[in-house]
Amino acid sequence: MRTLATRWMTTTLGLILLMSPGVSAAAADGWTPADWIDTETIELGTTAPGEELYSFPVWLVVIDGDVYVRLGNRAADQVNESTTKPYMPVKIAGQKFAKVEGIPAPDKAEQVEDLMAEKYWSDLFIRFFPHPLTLRLEPH
Repeated sequence: MRTLATRWMTTTLGLILLMSPGVSAAAADGWTPADWIDTETIELGTTAPGEELYSFPVWLVVIDGDVYVRLGNRAADQVNESTTKPYMPVKIAGQKFAKVEGIPAPDKAEQVEDLMAEKYWSDLFIRFFPHPLTLRLEPH
């Protein structure tokens, strides 16, 4: 009887944690944003209609356990026109994730911009170019 109660409590606690904001089942599969705070770039992949996969590096920041990227005009167009939108393959820190959703996060754009300026010295120049798309990346 005690074992059954222990299993029930463990299962219930696990489900609560998985359904809580900021906690993802993908973390068990290697999606660990806290480990990537100091990582310089993440590689996003897009597929234009009738073309092969195109991959490109972008800067990243981690906010409250989530990965964010800020995209310039060309990269934003590539993501928005991708045949796999809103999903894309991602490579980071030697790991590959086949299906990551790019979720527009305009409410985080200013915070992402500020953190990029702190993390990347060359943002002193880059920040003056348009960055119309800020994405939160979420694996599936």
